[in-house]
Amino acid sequence: MSEDKLKLNDDKTGFLRKRGILERLDAGEVVIGDGGFVFALEKRGYVRAGPWTPEVNVEHPSAVRELHREFLRAGSDVMQTFTFYASDDKLANRGNSAVEIGCQAINQAACDIAFEIANEGDALVCGGVSQTPAYLSGKGKESCQSEFERQIEIFLKNDVDFLLAEKFMAPFLNATGKATAVSLCIGPQGDMHGIPTGECAVRLAHAGADIIGINCHFGPDECVEACRLMKKALDAAGIQKHLMVQPLGYLTPDASKQGFIDLPEFPFALEPRILTRWDCHKFARDAYNAGIRYIGGCCGVEPYHIRAVAEELAKERGKLPSASEKHGPWGEGLKLHTKPWVRARARREYWENLKPSSGRPFSCSLSRSDNWGVTAGDRYLLQKRENTTNEEMEDVIRFAELNKQAVIGDH
Repeated sequence: MSEDKLKLNDDKTGFLRKRGILERLDAGEVVIGDGGFVFALEKRGYVRAGPWTPEVNVEHPSAVRELHREFLRAGSDVMQTFTFYASDDKLANRGNSAVEIGCQAINQAACDIAFEIANEGDALVCGGVSQTPAYLSGKGKESCQSEFERQIEIFLKNDVDFLLAEKFMAPFLNATGKATAVSLCIGPQGDMHGIPTGECAVRLAHAGADIIGINCHFGPDECVEACRLMKKALDAAGIQKHLMVQPLGYLTPDASKQGFIDLPEFPFALEPRILTRWDCHKFARDAYNAGIRYIGGCCGVEPYHIRAVAEELAKERGKLPSASEKHGPWGEGLKLHTKPWVRARARREYWENLKPSSGRPFSCSLSRSDNWGVTAGDRYLLQKRENTTNEEMEDVIRFAELNKQAVIGDH
């Protein structure tokens, strides 16, 4: 670990510590986040689709540990605790058995793993604060704050480097004393309550967020554009804040206001939309040119995507990740391939101008979003501890069919 990446502790003991997130961003450095643990570990058989809760930290810690390590090798500067949806009300929602483990046990295990891998490099540990079903159920401010407090208690106890309130649909108040990033899962159209994207950023700044941005629900193009709108509004208000962006690993040009969860392919048929590594090169450059300096990924973003981000910004960062040792920029290793036409692809010009085929001759070019339009307080979003009943399933299926007919009629 180089001296320029470290400085003395305030207590003058001589022990060296890693520079904090704001120190790095204030110095103009690019900070690379990690990717999507929920989807990656669901594909690997460790997370249950539906509740998407992270009890795997307790049940199979080695799986989480290895994914962290892969992101670290790929260039991630931040090991975000895998604590998405680790709130007690979410763990108990609709009969989910993860409630037996509990939020704080899961968050403690996640901290242990994240610190272990972060200490293998120059990475920071970020405590991931998750949205809570209490808000969608309309339970009020005090109930939501109680869920947040139980999540954050473990992060403060473990002295994480900073907090990230991630995938929120409305502004989040910071009252922890820790450096705090807040990213909203909204796009250029604004939030589900009609607040423009730029205004959301200004409200987050007034609520105490140090880093503001966008994550999840949309692909790179939409997320970068949303960040541009945030920056424009912040500049107009005379507010200086660091920006962050962590999009999906999927292309979503046809997603509606609520993003990819409205797409009919969500969540089990999204593979035709996966970003290529070259899409990630473009994303990294677009984000950097937009003034964004915290650049990472969310659902669907794998370590090789993050490696592409690190390779694209290697000049600005002054280094390549260790995972690039075997790879080389722009397919350089293909120079060793047996077939001459494949060797001819070992160059930037080829991959940068490629228009990949989907390989699906009968596929739709774009999808029609479901557009249910439900948000906080709607009866379909009410939290329940009991299992979903057959009657409730029949109700939502009937609603879905009516909604589908309405969408077709609009077209």
